[in-house]
Amino acid sequence: MRKLYMGLLLLGLVSPGIAQQRVVAECTVTYSINVDDATTSKDVSESLRASTKTVYIKGNNSRTELVSPAFSQALIYNKATGTAVILREFGNNKFMTKLDADRWVNDNSRYRDMKVNFSPETKTILGYECKKAVLELKDGTTLALFYATAISPSVKEFEYQFKDVPGLVLEYESNEQEGRKIRYTATQINLSPVPASRFDIPTSGYRLLN
Repeated sequence: MRKLYMGLLLLGLVSPGIAQQRVVAECTVTYSINVDDATTSKDVSESLRASTKTVYIKGNNSRTELVSPAFSQALIYNKATGTAVILREFGNNKFMTKLDADRWVNDNSRYRDMKVNFSPETKTILGYECKKAVLELKDGTTLALFYATAISPSVKEFEYQFKDVPGLVLEYESNEQEGRKIRYTATQINLSPVPASRFDIPTSGYRLLN
């Protein structure tokens, strides 16, 4: 009886923390894209605003798609193996790049030893209360983001720099070439099951690049 009481007591102590956040193993998140006009030409700004970014998560798999008027790109990542495949399409030209676990980590080396600084600032995005965090890279670059505290994706590495963020990132900044700062903001979250075919790797039609 005493063991049962202690078990219930421990359950009561940890339950509030568990109830606050749910791990989501199936979801689709769509992001709008905005750019700082001061650092970007009009044509590039209009092209980015006409683009969308969509993230699909299913179990240990994620697929991140960027679709613009000029090209499309998909990054398929397998958390279990640490490997990734990048698919790019420019008109009728299709290219595939395969990354083993070592190369995946190496290609994201700029985020190594990154610090996540948490802020008390909050905002609501799509009905989710989000907290602010600032990523501080070893080169001094800082990137701000807002993450939902109630839910966390089963694959945080759909953007490698999010791997230590304790929630689903619904808004974030990305520094591109020429000092261009791009902001991605979630416009839709769908928690319905994602077809497994989303994560199939094409066996033909793509030129393999190193």
